[in-house]
This record gives sequence, structure tokens and C-alpha cells, in this order.
Amino acid sequence: EAAIGRLLDPGQFVLLSYLRFASKKAGGSSKNHGGKSPGKRYGLKKQDGNFVHAGNILATQRLLRYHPGAHVGMGTNKTLYALEDGCIRLTKEVYIPHPRSLETSQIITKLPQGTLLYKTFINVIPVTQEPTFKLVNMV
Repeated sequence: EAAIGRLLDPGQFVLLSYLRFASKKAGGSSKNHGGKSPGKRYGLKKQDGNFVHAGNILATQRLLRYHPGAHVGMGTNKTLYALEDGCIRLTKEVYIPHPRSLETSQIITKLPQGTLLYKTFINVIPVTQEPTFKLVNMV
């Protein structure tokens, strides 16, 4: 300060010693930019009892919430779609995992003895069902 004071007039040195600098950065910068994107719209696309055509998407999901049943296919991103024209039926069925699966070792062993697990399956009942049993025609 003394070196600067010699270069300036005494009146200007007083002004220089009273200058204040901003303690906060000026506005225009914030870090939380997330959360503004729209939702992915996961879930059922067709309800129980609706008529669907082959190829119609029945449900989109991130995890396996709905399982493929009869005449229902599953895409690589777990999207369920109809394989044939027909009516949709949602069913709850008893789920028995493979004894050596990861799910059995982590989840099933912690459940009480005799507990039943139920999973939701999406089935498509075709419009034109065969009137006879297929094995009867083979005999």
C-alpha cells in the first residue's frame, strides 16, 4: 500500500483503501441443472380386457414388474408386446424361482417358511382359438 500511495495523490490513496470487492460471485451460474427432463412414461399401455393387435406394446418397464405370459413377447429393454391379435388378461400367478438362482439365495432364504411369491403376468388370449387339442390330431 505504501508503494501505491507514493504514486497517487493523497486524496486518491484514501479512495483506493476503501474499495471493496465482491465476496460472492455475480449471478448466472448454478450447479443443479437436473430434474427438468420429462418422465419416461413407464407402465401399462393397454388395460385388462382390451383388444390388441399383434405387435401392440402392452407395457414398458425398467425392471421386470410385469412378466410375459401366453402370446406375449419381451424386447431388449423389457418392453412387453403382443404376438397375436386378442384380448389382454392380467393374472397373478405363484412364482417359483430356480433353486440355484441369485434371487433365491438373496431374497427367498430371508422369507418365512411356506411364503408364496406372486408375480403379475400379461397374457393375450387369441381371437381364433383352435377347437381341438393339438396332440389329439397327432395320434
